[in-house]
Amino acid sequence: MATGTTTDGADTGTTRRPRHRRLPALLALLATLLILCALSLYIGSRSVTLQDLMAGLGGAVDNVAQAAVVKRVPRTVLALLVGAALGLAGAVMQAVTRNPLADPSILGVNMGASLAVVAGMAWFGLSTANGFIWAAIAGAAVAAVLVYAVGSLGRGGATPLKLALAGAAMSAALGSFLTAIALPRGDISANIRSWQIGGVGGTTFEAIGPMLPFFAVGTLICLLSARSLNSLALGDDVAAGLGENVAAIRLTAALGAVTLCGAAVAVAGPIAFVGLVVPHVCRLLVGVDQRWLLPFSALTGSALLLASDIVGRVLARPAELDVGIITAVIGAPVFIAIVRRAKVREL
Repeated sequence: MATGTTTDGADTGTTRRPRHRRLPALLALLATLLILCALSLYIGSRSVTLQDLMAGLGGAVDNVAQAAVVKRVPRTVLALLVGAALGLAGAVMQAVTRNPLADPSILGVNMGASLAVVAGMAWFGLSTANGFIWAAIAGAAVAAVLVYAVGSLGRGGATPLKLALAGAAMSAALGSFLTAIALPRGDISANIRSWQIGGVGGTTFEAIGPMLPFFAVGTLICLLSARSLNSLALGDDVAAGLGENVAAIRLTAALGAVTLCGAAVAVAGPIAFVGLVVPHVCRLLVGVDQRWLLPFSALTGSALLLASDIVGRVLARPAELDVGIITAVIGAPVFIAIVRRAKVREL
């Protein structure tokens, strides 16, 4: 059972975060996002001036620099949306499973979504954005159920270690199936390899549009589950005693997280570790109250993915590193640090 919380999830004891810190943290985070958005529009393979930046934001394409700014706008928007989706989904998954190692990539959810998309392309001629998203959500849901079922076997139920091991095994198996499907298909294998790395470059508003309804629905479900997730953190028995339907809470919140993951993977590929790192950082800022943690995780996820995309452009300029590579470099040490913590059994 998580310690230092009330039935409303308010922080107490050693985990308490004074409420007066939350508003300054929120304002600082919003300011950081605005700065990152400006940098994302400014930094790229082609240098732009402030005048070009302002003209490009107005839609002008009188020169190459202004056209570059126009192309960076949808890229920036996609990084914000995908980062928010993965950060929020990771926080919800950790709350639902009470597992600090929970993350869409570690639990095999991203790989399940990827396999479903690739199978749809190779075997069923899937080619529309909506088709990709529905296939990704279905694949993510199946993978999540299988991992939780395997991790729940044996004594002790679904412990963090068992879920992490089940997720790793599931990801490896699904990755092998994905490779087996893609290799014989030379017409799609190159695009699949590039998409699997995870990136936000080259997108357009036409590609982003189909994601928006799924993003909105998934976000709404997750945020509305916040109070119930606070009760769930006290333990299943206590939550049931408070009148909560534990199974319904888990199913509803997981549905929101899976929807976000599926939409994100369909548009940007399986970007790893954002959902792992972000909730842990946000707990240091606002504590464990899900009513604050979930919105902060969404905003921090946007900031992390946008910053990673900018770093990828700077490090390999005039080329670029896909954002999935940067988040993996950031997230792998954090994952190791969390595993090594003594109290890794529960949040």
